[in-house]
Amino acid sequence: MIKVRRVWLIRHGQSESNAGLPTNGPGASPLTARGHEQAAQTAAAFTAPPDLIISSPFTRARQTAQPTMERFPEVPYEQWPVEEFTFLGRLHGPQTTTQQRRPFAESYWERLDPAYVNGGDGESFHALITRVHAFLDRLADRPEDGLIAVFTHGLFLKAVIWSLFTGVTHPDATAMRAFRRFNGTCDIPNCTVTELWRPSGPYGFRVVPGGTTHLPQPPIPRQPASSAHLD
Repeated sequence: MIKVRRVWLIRHGQSESNAGLPTNGPGASPLTARGHEQAAQTAAAFTAPPDLIISSPFTRARQTAQPTMERFPEVPYEQWPVEEFTFLGRLHGPQTTTQQRRPFAESYWERLDPAYVNGGDGESFHALITRVHAFLDRLADRPEDGLIAVFTHGLFLKAVIWSLFTGVTHPDATAMRAFRRFNGTCDIPNCTVTELWRPSGPYGFRVVPGGTTHLPQPPIPRQPASSAHLD
């Protein structure tokens, strides 16, 4: 019998930052009322309990995971470093909106320097890709079969998909440019589920296209992600 590790990568529900409201740093933005509804709809989409529930430590991801944790209280919960790519560092200041931060985001991506640390305490693009591969390795090391639910963020999720497609582990400027282009052509609405499969054998994880059938309303189109800044 072929054993399969299944992973649901779930982007958090609509946050106040997604709604254009000011936030107090990259990890503090809570869900909106609509985001809480999306989180409840996601919890209802599970046809059986997952084997493990994971979330990032950021507020919006933990709040999105909460209804699933309440529906399956017997399932273990862990926080893993699957938080959003916080490349702005201290430039992601208190009480600022995505629109206000956009010029800083554009400037960061135009540098095309994977090792650059913005604002003195931002995360470099190279560190993001390293974190992505550490996450995939940790998933692959899980001993049990079945489903793992991971509540994470847009840019981190895209970095996972892009890394699996390209195999890049040490990005240079060309790779960083390619990721920015990928980000601009790949849309992941709030609470979209993107599934990974990892069958036993010589191959690694496979990407299964995401779904939003558990959401009763179609996703609302957003502005192009030219700045690669999703929150």
